[in-house]
Amino acid sequence: MPQLDDDPLDRLVLAVRSSPKYGGVSADFVRRIGAAELSKRRSLKEAVKATKNKLHQVGGAYLDAAQDYPCWLATLREAAAQGDSSLRDACRAVMAHHASTRERLPILETFFAETLAGIAPVRSVLDVACGLNPLALPWMPLAPGATYLACDIYQDMMDFVGAFLALAGADGRAFVCDVVHEPPAERVHLALILKTIPCLEQVDKSAGLRLLDAVRADYALVSFPARSLGGRDKGMIAHYEARLRALLAERRWPAQRFEFETELAFLVDKRG
Repeated sequence: MPQLDDDPLDRLVLAVRSSPKYGGVSADFVRRIGAAELSKRRSLKEAVKATKNKLHQVGGAYLDAAQDYPCWLATLREAAAQGDSSLRDACRAVMAHHASTRERLPILETFFAETLAGIAPVRSVLDVACGLNPLALPWMPLAPGATYLACDIYQDMMDFVGAFLALAGADGRAFVCDVVHEPPAERVHLALILKTIPCLEQVDKSAGLRLLDAVRADYALVSFPARSLGGRDKGMIAHYEARLRALLAERRWPAQRFEFETELAFLVDKRG
């Protein structure tokens, strides 16, 4: 009987998670991607490289700076003790360390206020593949005592987000989840699926529709980047709008459109 260390998939997972960039990624998520790549590649080395490339496309591309979670949490705690204004400033500073939330900073004062005005106050939230977006909680029109659930593939990030939610006095939790294969089952008023679908479809072309189907929410706020991470337009708004319209046409869910400088958003009504 072969030893565990002789299993190519175990060796792949170990090799990928030994990298500082991917050490915090859920082992189960690495295993799922790695198994698919091993079946297509000629060698373990090629499969490891391909798996890292997929992880970069799914989330690693947005982590373009060192993630110092203990330092950030200490900063947030100190700011919270000084009041709401200081906490907001600290949240902005931390969100600047993640490319996705950094792009939203110029529109943060209006993004959630405008897109969620029609359903406010929001009673419960599921933030899918959240990154550092939960730190935008102070700008969201939430009801008193609203529940906030956040999930992503990075365990260290979810530990940090969970600590922030407690610090902010939110009733909620953060947890690791592979939303492509095992989407959360919790029922919520609003699902946030912000700039998530293009990333998930790097792994599985049908992941966007399956996720929209699977989330148990009355409404879903779905968004797409207006530009590439390099700042180029490349017709992305037209492309992503056509993609979402095609997905929604299969379910006949109405959607309200919002266009911002850095982001295109749709509030999808799933109640029907």
